[in-house]
Amino acid sequence: MASRTSTLKFFSLLISSFAIVQMAMAGDPDIISDFLLPANGTVDANFFTYTGFRVLVGSDPPTAFKVLKATLAEFPALDGQSVSYAVLEFPSGTTNPPHTHPRSAELLFLIDGTLEVGFIDTKNNLFTQTLQAGDLFVFPKGLVHFQYNAHAQNPALAVSAFGSANAGTVSLPNTLFTTGIDDNVLANSFKTDVATIQKLKAGLAPKP
Repeated sequence: MASRTSTLKFFSLLISSFAIVQMAMAGDPDIISDFLLPANGTVDANFFTYTGFRVLVGSDPPTAFKVLKATLAEFPALDGQSVSYAVLEFPSGTTNPPHTHPRSAELLFLIDGTLEVGFIDTKNNLFTQTLQAGDLFVFPKGLVHFQYNAHAQNPALAVSAFGSANAGTVSLPNTLFTTGIDDNVLANSFKTDVATIQKLKAGLAPKP
């Protein structure tokens, strides 16, 4: 618990650092005002404050991979600011499956533990790295990428910054196997049989 609490102290430094980086990475349309007003047209300091990450302080690590987000959906003050964040918690042996962010690059800072990370470019070149605590890794905009905590015992904790208030996430397993694409199309695409595709779909189906 003490180790987890101490690692969270890095957040204040991270927020300041990433804010500077995002000014250069920003990809959302520019606005012509200081900020965008909410529907009711009035704001105070609470509008610019997000408290959703407080649950991390003093909490036990999760038992499954978990993402906490501060995007436009959770934090409306980000509208027009071209920035968002995510905290990624990896118990030992867990994966953030292959996915893309169509509207932004991702800059990941590993706070604690180790992570196997990688992305694939449009020429099908695979770039992988083993990250140690304190390392940064950038996943270029729109490219398929993943993160994996291969350690048998230790969890990992990371923060990701995005140059968009709504970077979007397209999970390849969910997109391919939970959206109703015909089994024959998938079987032909993956050079396998329909029975295998159906097993994959069953494994990703919501548990009752």
